[in-house]
Amino acid sequence: MTALTFGSASAAFASESQRPLDQVLSDYVALGLDSNLALRQRNLAYERSVEALNEARGGYLPSLTFDSRFSRNDGGRTFEVPIGDLLNPVYASLNNLTAGSADPTHFPTITNQQIQFQRAQEQQTALRLTQPLYAPKIAADVRAQTALTGADEAGRDAYSRVLTRDIRNAYYGWMRSQQALRIVESSIELLSENLRVNRSLFDNGKVTEDQPLRARAELLAAEQQRVDAANAVRQARSYFNFLLNRPLEMDVERAVMPASLAVTMPAIENMQSAALARRSEIHQFELAEVAAQASIDGARAQFKPTIALAAEIGSQGELYRFNSDDRYSTAALVFSWNVFNGNRSRAQLAAAKLDSRNAAAARQEIEQQIALEVQQSRDNLQSAQSALATADARLDAASAAFRIATKKRDAGVINQVEFLDARSTLTSAELNRNLTQFEFLSRKAELDFALGVAPEPLASESSP
Repeated sequence: MTALTFGSASAAFASESQRPLDQVLSDYVALGLDSNLALRQRNLAYERSVEALNEARGGYLPSLTFDSRFSRNDGGRTFEVPIGDLLNPVYASLNNLTAGSADPTHFPTITNQQIQFQRAQEQQTALRLTQPLYAPKIAADVRAQTALTGADEAGRDAYSRVLTRDIRNAYYGWMRSQQALRIVESSIELLSENLRVNRSLFDNGKVTEDQPLRARAELLAAEQQRVDAANAVRQARSYFNFLLNRPLEMDVERAVMPASLAVTMPAIENMQSAALARRSEIHQFELAEVAAQASIDGARAQFKPTIALAAEIGSQGELYRFNSDDRYSTAALVFSWNVFNGNRSRAQLAAAKLDSRNAAAARQEIEQQIALEVQQSRDNLQSAQSALATADARLDAASAAFRIATKKRDAGVINQVEFLDARSTLTSAELNRNLTQFEFLSRKAELDFALGVAPEPLASESSP
């Protein structure tokens, strides 16, 4: 539904929005989670893991196969039956005894027979059923794949939070570049007016020619700065659209900024504990440990026997017939025990134990990494919040100084250098305030990511 909403409202994004920042970001994050290509790959990997789990569970079920074979044979071993050697002397004696009688016998001479072990042609058609009765490795494989599937799901969720953070920061970057461009354009308006005033003063003989020339030079410098600012806007927009898997030149909705930017933060220990309980990465590595332990059980299971039930019915003979002479059936209880396989099972068990130790070490490392992320993100947000208060005060002072300088310039009681210095100070303060407020928002996005929480609404909104 989110994708359809954005698709139908794409024209509205080309203009200034009246929606607050939190609402706009929420819609864009939902769109990104639905369309981002990298997240789609994570989803496909998770779906593949689910199918692998279904495959492992299939080991509990019986297997039914149908086989049919027809073969023609030539040569091979033969078995000689000495029928001639046994019967020919008897037949010859009988023929001699009855030679002068009224009814003589005429027994023929018989040759010895050779019987081939392979039939000249043969067919075998069978339906085989196999059901495992005791196979401990199947249970271990299912436990391992269940844990791996859960780990893939947790990894996908973790990347979703990474993508959420990146989309928020990319949007803040675009808004920052947009606001910087507006500040530069406003500066150009001031410098254009300053050039007009200085030309008027020069035409009336109140100032020398260097004053309008200096004003024109400052205007040209600001126009050059505007080119760089516009390029920064295009690049920020392209990166933001890239994360959303949209055309790079697509328009972006400009939201209404909050009236105030301030947050309260609990103690660092509470934040770290909450992060360790929420972060999907912790769950992912915990499941990796479970999978490693299941792999150990699977390796140990190779030292145990397996028992299976096998049944087969079919037809066998020289021709495809299914009468009572050709039909057959068989049932068997199969017991298998791997007594020795070149120590391969022992090597697999040792490797599985090493994997388990490695998974435990990786989990401990990610716990420390998350605790460090929370601490650094909290400190950075506190610094950004302090810097924002300083930037507000600096902007207020620069604005007041520029208003005074403007009145003095109009009265002709201030030189050009002092006025341009006041204008430069104001523009620098505006750009610093713009940079600082979006740095604050980015730091808050980093802290939300480190804590594993959804972004909280900011203060009430007001027009930018």
